[in-house]
Amino acid sequence: MKKNNKDKRLIIKGHDNNIFVKFWNWGWGIYYKNPEVWNYLIVGFLTTVVSLVVKLGLLYTVLDQENPVELQIAVIVSWICAVVFAYFTNRIFVFNSKSKKYLKEFTSFVAGRVLTLLMDMFIMWFFVTLLKFNSDTWVLIWTIVDQVLITVFNYIISKFLVFKKEK
Repeated sequence: MKKNNKDKRLIIKGHDNNIFVKFWNWGWGIYYKNPEVWNYLIVGFLTTVVSLVVKLGLLYTVLDQENPVELQIAVIVSWICAVVFAYFTNRIFVFNSKSKKYLKEFTSFVAGRVLTLLMDMFIMWFFVTLLKFNSDTWVLIWTIVDQVLITVFNYIISKFLVFKKEK
């Protein structure tokens, strides 16, 4: 990534004695060292929120979390919502994709996400259904652990397989 003065436009100059300005500049200095990773973390967090809201919303309202089929329905529906949200936000805000091969890119993105969907389904089945950690608290805990692991795997897949820069 090219570094220029425009990239550092949010750094405040001339107020080095102000503790708030120091903290502000410190934060933006960290961001500017690797904005792609930070943007991915922000988008990943928002994607996780989408997934959690849909999954937990379904499990705490219309679906029974102790029913293995209904648990998997919640996982799949939340996955579909999160994947659609993640594709567009990653394409635009994280990887700045200029590819005109939309269908190929989207298909690759979805294929990578299918792998992490299977991982998601296995984790939830293993801990909630098989090991019977199926109270509201345990479902929430395993959902959060699950989403952290999935976010890491999704970044690797997106960076190196889906949105790789053409040479």
